Amino acid sequence: MAWQLSPIQQRRLRNFRNNRRGYWSLWIFLALFGLALCAELIANDKPLVISYQGGIYFPVWERIPDEYFGGFLPAEADYRDPFIRDEIVDNGWMIWPPIRFSYRTINYDLPVPSPAPPSRENWLGTDDQGRDVAARLIYGFRISVLFGLVLTLASCVVGIAVGALQGYYGGKVDLLGQRFIEVWSGLPVLYLLIILSAIVQPNFWWLLGIMLLFSWMGLVDVVRAEFLRARNFEYVRAARALGLGNRLIMFRHVLPNAMVATLTFVPFILTGAITALTSLDFLGFGLPPGSPSLGELIAQGKDNIHAPWLGLSAFITLSVMLTLLVFVGEAVRDAFDPRKN
Repeated sequence: MAWQLSPIQQRRLRNFRNNRRGYWSLWIFLALFGLALCAELIANDKPLVISYQGGIYFPVWERIPDEYFGGFLPAEADYRDPFIRDEIVDNGWMIWPPIRFSYRTINYDLPVPSPAPPSRENWLGTDDQGRDVAARLIYGFRISVLFGLVLTLASCVVGIAVGALQGYYGGKVDLLGQRFIEVWSGLPVLYLLIILSAIVQPNFWWLLGIMLLFSWMGLVDVVRAEFLRARNFEYVRAARALGLGNRLIMFRHVLPNAMVATLTFVPFILTGAITALTSLDFLGFGLPPGSPSLGELIAQGKDNIHAPWLGLSAFITLSVMLTLLVFVGEAVRDAFDPRKN
């Protein structure tokens, strides 16, 4: 039997589509994120395909030594080297991505000192180290969204679990949980990050773990309130009378009702996670130096006022990304609003 949406799900989907701004924002965001996931095929300092002396190579996916192309080093070939480039062209052909720079590639052939303005070679110019801004924006967009998605998913799991336990059991569990959250939420997150960054070299997973320690509290109150309201409903009492365990009642009967209110907060948690990572990178306590980062690009724009393409590029990218996510969040809120028919 074919799977079909229930009448409530059909109404929610219809409400989401009726919000045209949020509906199209979702598709635009998915398209941009899909392109960012293929960043290596759009911006790279390696050719996509090489034909050399009858052989076909894919440098993006495999490491090819320099000696394969007439060199003498066992290290990976530098395809921007004029000798290697001419050798390949004379004995075959190669297909480059649209942007011939990766996020860490330095352009040593700039006609002016870095940061260089936009040109045919560097579409959005270069930063103060000679790296292509367009490539760093694409890679930075990808890592920001991936960081936000992973942090949002982990925060939802922890926050929903804690809120469900507090709301369902109540009593001492709820009381102790609320006191712990009050103390934990009062800790200065930024100061802790500054102190820990002086001890440990921050990276993607380290930042994710530190942010997760504090980001899960945003959903606890919503889930807790829904469980406190629903735990005394007739269908929950009937499930207890039939002998169902607490875990089964929580996740099969009460949690679906609590998720209605929870899902409306997810897009806004995602925007908060992206903003937090950008802020930490701007202050210098985020990703390791050299990583593609929107916050680091904004910091360069602040330090290089004479190069407005740095700040404007990062500002426009962040504005578009966060605006699309906010519009999607509004559409999700409308979809789960029972007053909209």
